[in-house]
Amino acid sequence: MAYYKLPLGVQDLLPEECYNLNLMKAKLQSVFEGAGYSFVSTAILDYYDTYSDISNRIAQEKMFKLTDSDGKLLVLRPDMTLSLARMATKHHEKHSKLCYFSNIWNAMGAGGLSSREVLQAGVECFGRTGAFADAQLIALAVESLLSLGVKNFIIDLGHVGFFKGLLEEYGFDDEQVEAIRLAVNAKDIIGASEVVKGTPAEEAVLALPTLFGGVEVLDRAQALTASKSSLDALCHLRKVYELLASFGYEKYISIDLGTVKSLSYYSGIVFTGLVRSIGAPVLSGGRYDNLARDFASDFSAVGFAIGLKRILLVLERQNDLLPLPKADVTVIVEEGAEREGYALYQKLRAQGKSVDLKSGEREEGAYYVRKGENV
Repeated sequence: MAYYKLPLGVQDLLPEECYNLNLMKAKLQSVFEGAGYSFVSTAILDYYDTYSDISNRIAQEKMFKLTDSDGKLLVLRPDMTLSLARMATKHHEKHSKLCYFSNIWNAMGAGGLSSREVLQAGVECFGRTGAFADAQLIALAVESLLSLGVKNFIIDLGHVGFFKGLLEEYGFDDEQVEAIRLAVNAKDIIGASEVVKGTPAEEAVLALPTLFGGVEVLDRAQALTASKSSLDALCHLRKVYELLASFGYEKYISIDLGTVKSLSYYSGIVFTGLVRSIGAPVLSGGRYDNLARDFASDFSAVGFAIGLKRILLVLERQNDLLPLPKADVTVIVEEGAEREGYALYQKLRAQGKSVDLKSGEREEGAYYVRKGENV
């Protein structure tokens, strides 16, 4: 058996990658804490029932499962938002701004840019609602990507309320709604047409994958529906867009009403960070005001997560990964001079220098320490 191989969908991070990852974390820590967020860490292990017996349950085939010593079924943390909602309920953090660096595990994520071990950075804002709260959170997403040096990115804004109101207006059942949602989210007009063809909703639904671009998209969408829920969603999106434009972030924002994420999970605005250099989102977020009900509580929430491994790939393709730094000083010790060499090492470290201490032959530019030498 080749023990040096890894299971499908996981990978090692080499020294240069870890160095750049730590730089990324330091930048994000400054951005998050500068916006008033506090770091937390949730448990890696949780009970299977926590995620399987709730309205926003995670499919069992997506979770890594193991058995505890008492026979109960455990899972590796499959979702940070649900995990934070559980934590916020348990520890009464219902009006807080929390952030994290964390891993989640998806047993099915093992193809292309999808990984089974997902390294994330993210924020969750609990207890605040309205267009200003949403705009602040999206602005923080823009600032986060800028701090990391990501180029040529866009944040696509949508709202599940527009889609939901549109289909409620035409009386589709839950199964049909989900089929349409999956097709629209994949920009699959043919798949969506199979469900709505010949119905009064056909024109509006088939227009959804084309409703992306600037703020003018909202005017086009408004002409497609008389649903109050849909119109309210468009009004909210317009307010958020206008606020982001007033913050100076208009060039990073687009509207995409064909971005239709889970209707049970999300309750309002949704957004996705896209970068030209890779074919997958690097950031995803939205509002989920009903999520805490799964944990016998009721409070609003809006947040986003950044895929840090995908950001590493973006920086690599931008030729912006930094090389590993070399030690400030090399100290070479002759045999028998180890005590003197280590004394010099300690002296240099106390001065704040990084030191490569080793034995061997002389090297140009390095300190060479002999036995009995005064260092």
